[in-house]
Amino acid sequence: MLRQASRLLAGRIAAGRAARLLSTDVPATATADSNFVEAWKKVAPNLDPPKTPLSFMQPRPPPPSAIPSKLTVSFVLPYASELSSKEVDMVIIPATTGQMGVLPGHVATIAELKPGVLSVHEGNEVTKYFISSGFAFIHTNSYADILAVEAVPIDQIDPSLVQKGLAEYTQKMSSASTDLEKAEAQIGIDVHSALNSALTG
Repeated sequence: MLRQASRLLAGRIAAGRAARLLSTDVPATATADSNFVEAWKKVAPNLDPPKTPLSFMQPRPPPPSAIPSKLTVSFVLPYASELSSKEVDMVIIPATTGQMGVLPGHVATIAELKPGVLSVHEGNEVTKYFISSGFAFIHTNSYADILAVEAVPIDQIDPSLVQKGLAEYTQKMSSASTDLEKAEAQIGIDVHSALNSALTG
């Protein structure tokens, strides 16, 4: 039943895609969401339609006609919000492809983050965080959402504990006998090496 419903919905949504994109009265995302709900009710009237991402996301403002002077940044962790819609001049993120500077008007990008330093530049002030991993979503309207698994301000890191952790994980790597132990040790080495570089660089 659900498989048949999903096939029918996919066909109906694909058929109406051109009409939705040409509509200028209602945003395409809102139209797509309402069309999905309508199609669901026709195919499975006794089941409530599932929630879509649009149900949980606040819409971003449209791209401005001119590049703004500031970048609006939200920097969140699973347990806290470090920055909430803060206007800054620039952020530098540790992407897996290398350090990436983000200024107002940056092209829309999704970047995977690696262990390293996130720098937030606001005038002459630079705030640095060490992040373990995560993702950055840069939007065309000069908004950037940075989501990290773990982060700590650089000035709160104890260099002696970093050296101790690096030594421990190096020892674990040399004595690892399984692939799992080697992988865990390598992650520890990568993170502590990045921490060490952040403190010394």
